[in-house]
Amino acid sequence: MDFGRLITAMVTPFNKKMEVDFVRTKQLVEHLIQTGTETIVVAGTTGESPTLSTEEKLQLFEKVLDFTQGRAKVIAGTGSNDTRSSITLTKKAEAIGVDGVMIVAPYYNKPSQDGIYQHFKAIAAETQLPIMIYNIPGRTGINIQTDTIVKLSQIENIVAVKEASGDLSQMSEILAKTSENFYLYSGDDKLTLPVLSIGGHGVVSVASHVVGNQMKEMIDAYFTGDVKKAASYHQKLLPLFEGIFITSNPVPIKELLNEIGIQVGSVRLPLVPAKKEQSEIVRSIYHNIIM
Repeated sequence: MDFGRLITAMVTPFNKKMEVDFVRTKQLVEHLIQTGTETIVVAGTTGESPTLSTEEKLQLFEKVLDFTQGRAKVIAGTGSNDTRSSITLTKKAEAIGVDGVMIVAPYYNKPSQDGIYQHFKAIAAETQLPIMIYNIPGRTGINIQTDTIVKLSQIENIVAVKEASGDLSQMSEILAKTSENFYLYSGDDKLTLPVLSIGGHGVVSVASHVVGNQMKEMIDAYFTGDVKKAASYHQKLLPLFEGIFITSNPVPIKELLNEIGIQVGSVRLPLVPAKKEQSEIVRSIYHNIIM
């Protein structure tokens, strides 16, 4: 399964009562499709998955699938630190009809590499859906090591990895040791172009909420051989790639979306809105880029 080059880890829109707002979700999905997103990740970290109930996640999977009308693929975030719960949610997402699932490394438990392998293997055995591994040591407290990812890539329906370790050497080694049918995606916007240059397939992006067209042009330029043009986009967008993480994700990106008229509301506790000076910095970076 090829999920395309530009995947957006979608924020979850809330109303003023901090309930999931499906009218706003429909508008956001339309905006993403119109600005180059090929696949949408629903209920990932950027979607505030830790504060979404299982029922809310399932409703989001169903609604986003309906809103896309086949114009973009839908990946459901169904991973957790409990293998049995992950299997249950994955099965329910499959019944809804999503195109794939993203499974994060089991956080907090700190399993061994064999434990990580068995976790993913157990989930893969219970679904026909293509699985994207999500490696983000900064959040989970564990790194899925190269050999573990290589071993997992040999399971038929484990088809990709979202690599947010920030370690280009590890990513290079994964690419060298896995088949060409196993795709590696950058999990960091700022590493999109460097990851493409070592053989990566694309990016699972946060910034694409507000600069999707520019990111698509950067990726297209790289793959059509205009590396200089791609580098120029990278250099221009880099301040934003870094700025949207000035405080907890997805706080800044939600504020930027609201700023440009795509209403997505605020964030749920324990996340809180950005401080005034942080908001001003991010807005200034964004407006400098799009001028």
